[in-house]
Amino acid sequence: MPYFLGIDTSNYTTSASLYNSENGSMLFRKRLLPVRNGECGLRQSDAVFHHVRQLPRIISELLDGFGGKIVAIGVTSRPRDVEGSYMPCFTVGLSTAEILSSVLKVPLYSFSHQSGHIAAALYSANKTELMKKQFLAFHVSGGTTEAILVSPDKERIINTEIAAHTLDLNAGQLIDRVGVMLGLSFPCGKELEKLALENTEKLSVKATLKGADCCLSGVENICRRAYGEGRKREYISGLCLKYVEKTIEEMCLKLLDKYKGFPVVFSGGVMSNSIIKNNFEKKFDAYFAKPEFSADNASGTAFLCYCKHKIDNRI
Repeated sequence: MPYFLGIDTSNYTTSASLYNSENGSMLFRKRLLPVRNGECGLRQSDAVFHHVRQLPRIISELLDGFGGKIVAIGVTSRPRDVEGSYMPCFTVGLSTAEILSSVLKVPLYSFSHQSGHIAAALYSANKTELMKKQFLAFHVSGGTTEAILVSPDKERIINTEIAAHTLDLNAGQLIDRVGVMLGLSFPCGKELEKLALENTEKLSVKATLKGADCCLSGVENICRRAYGEGRKREYISGLCLKYVEKTIEEMCLKLLDKYKGFPVVFSGGVMSNSIIKNNFEKKFDAYFAKPEFSADNASGTAFLCYCKHKIDNRI
């Protein structure tokens, strides 16, 4: 069977995926990078070190008992498809992919981490046909809070152009900072969501936007003030997530005024939050990645590799 291997070494997850082009199935393995209790992230040098240790194990687990044929390899080599986009952690995946490509004598294709997120969302939502048209995508995570205009592209498969973005904190950063303040384990999204679901107090929030761009740093201050006042953890968690939801909602509404009728795709770890997802599915003609494809993963990269190989070989 022809398979396409995808590799992604992002800031917090080591992952590899195999896409089966005959039946459309995806097999993947991933592991979070270790972060010490009480800390909100990793230095790039530490992320590189952990990827070097974890990636061989991830690939070994993925290929254990594998009897198919790897036709091509895809790898994320940069955060975004913009000039100067670079992050050291991606060099681990790239160097490994280059070695495997040389040993297996198969083509190597590189993509951005952001494009991989969008492709993973489309694959898991069974909406890959959107790659042939324009649509809006939100990439909301610890490292990114952006709305993207996506268009078909023969070279990159999808072309991404930033339509709006955060002017300070990313949504995932906000969630992790508030979560660590509340004593939760990093990354804090799942635990914060559990607490928020237990909140019974009324939440009143207002988004801070400049055009379609957003500001989230003030929300951290509001949550810290509430914590200092002794408010319940459930309330603070709900307040934080309600601000994120309201902010992304207002950004989306403003952009849909400009890009009327465009489908909307939500990707990134923050968008796996059930509270936000359920509310947005009611308000927008939107598509979401399944939870296992929302956070960082190599599956979108494996699928992009398959699409690129088809174009280059006119299959």
